[in-house]
Amino acid sequence: MDKRVIPAIVAAMILLAVGLGVLIYLQFGPEQSSIAYDSDADGGSAIDSGARIEIEMLRQQIEALQAKVIELEQRISALPSGPATDTLPPGSATGVDPSLMREGPNQIIDAYAQVVLIANRRNVNRGVNIADPSYLESVFGKPNEELSEDCGTMTNDRLSKNLVLEQVGPVQVRMLRPAIDSLRRVFDRIKATDPDLYARINTAGSLCVRRIRGSANSTSTHAFGLSLDLNIDGHLDTLGDGKTQLGLTILADFFRNEGWYWGAGFSREDSMHFEVGRDLIEEWISEGKL
Repeated sequence: MDKRVIPAIVAAMILLAVGLGVLIYLQFGPEQSSIAYDSDADGGSAIDSGARIEIEMLRQQIEALQAKVIELEQRISALPSGPATDTLPPGSATGVDPSLMREGPNQIIDAYAQVVLIANRRNVNRGVNIADPSYLESVFGKPNEELSEDCGTMTNDRLSKNLVLEQVGPVQVRMLRPAIDSLRRVFDRIKATDPDLYARINTAGSLCVRRIRGSANSTSTHAFGLSLDLNIDGHLDTLGDGKTQLGLTILADFFRNEGWYWGAGFSREDSMHFEVGRDLIEEWISEGKL
């Protein structure tokens, strides 16, 4: 076997083994979960966005190393047999393929809009009960008796009297008053914990009195003033592809802690969508807020 690329193979295998070990420890270690936390100023929990991004970057580096190992094995197979030489690969002072060398630190601020697979997405709303359309209609009635796939007018008096248009953190929304107050708490926590991410939050809309697009008669939670769509830097997510922007996975932790449901867990993934959970709605009703 020609030894000209053996150092590259060795380096790749070492890096791959180390990377896998670190990733397994971060994901499954006894003191870790899929989310890293720090203590915030109020004594509560705050999501460590940097740790989440570093884990995702490490995952990608491992995938790249796996591909590099396969490529190097193919190159070895293609080499003619003959005596080994001391010639190093062009541009290398060590014999290690330059493409395997780290090119500098990961820029966290550039990673928020990166599209990634949603890990274990059917379990991202653990502990939060969904307020489905049939439940909402049983409590409030229809927002409008005539619904289409286009936004219409709110005709339900109980809901319309609680509708408010306000600037909440980085976005302007029209939602029910208790939902706006809850959303403001979420954004305040995000701003205190991760101001860089907070500054890049954008919205694709909130209130829209319509049925769920593609359905015959199911009312959208957007019609009740209890949900909104968010994105990073104004880039819309692709519906149903099982992927999302990395920044949205971080936002989802804050929303879940407040009692909101993330649309990434829908049977047809909709990761820009965030809606108030059922327990929170029932709490507001019992308090006379709705």
